[in-house]
Amino acid sequence: MGAEQHQEWWTASGVRLRRVSSGDGRGNWLFVPGGPGMGSESLHGLVAAAQVPGAAWLVDLPGDGSNRGLPAIPADPYSHWPGALAEAAQALDEVVMVGHSTGGMFLLSVPELAAHLRGLALISSAPHAGWRPAFARYAQDHPLPGVDAAAERYARQPDDRTLRALTLAAAPWNFSPSASAEGRALLTGLPYCHDAVAWADAHFDDDYRARWTPRDLPTLIVSGDRDHIVDQRLWQDEPGFQGPHLLHRRIADAGHFPWIENPEAVRTAFADFADRLADQFADRRDSTG
Repeated sequence: MGAEQHQEWWTASGVRLRRVSSGDGRGNWLFVPGGPGMGSESLHGLVAAAQVPGAAWLVDLPGDGSNRGLPAIPADPYSHWPGALAEAAQALDEVVMVGHSTGGMFLLSVPELAAHLRGLALISSAPHAGWRPAFARYAQDHPLPGVDAAAERYARQPDDRTLRALTLAAAPWNFSPSASAEGRALLTGLPYCHDAVAWADAHFDDDYRARWTPRDLPTLIVSGDRDHIVDQRLWQDEPGFQGPHLLHRRIADAGHFPWIENPEAVRTAFADFADRLADQFADRRDSTG
């Protein structure tokens, strides 16, 4: 039985794939969450908004979100981060990977993916860690009640419970005021995994820089024009992220989770991107006979 026929399965390194929709079109669309530690449950709304034409899969690295404490997860799951994502790309046909925030950064940290993808979508992501000092300045200039206290509790006792409390305290930074209630509801219902956050803090966040660029790979870059978490202006001056094969879409009145404020604009962006990919899939089918 091929991987496409399974609703849920794990790669050799413990990457979990869950098929959540199956359309009539081409491609296996693999959605990789941000955070880390929030889990792919955070992307149900993105999948619903995008309405991709092929099969949509939620992806969790081993030890992330709710993908832990299971027989398929290795004893040291983080030793496989983020390179294990290549296993997922190689296991399916016509793969398009979609990364939100840190999930997109993880994708750009695995150069092996370039040879296995038919397309790439980066949502509220960045080409390097320059977004971190920019966000620190924004947070300092726009303090939120309760964040400092929640951060102190998390520093004293870093665990899933205090991580969740800190994330909820900081929720208004992620969303426009009109979407704050819906955004908070999204964050409230997620699994939280402190161990994943600790790994990224120690091994990834500060030194991150893309290790490959989509030179001729069809790529969609979606940016909320009010994203205060990850500075979306970083794409403008970064070599390798411009050109006719890249589709940049700026989502009006949207924050770090742009499908919350403006799902219609996100849907349009993915529809236009899917049209480009359909032409590529057709050309590939004709060339292979």
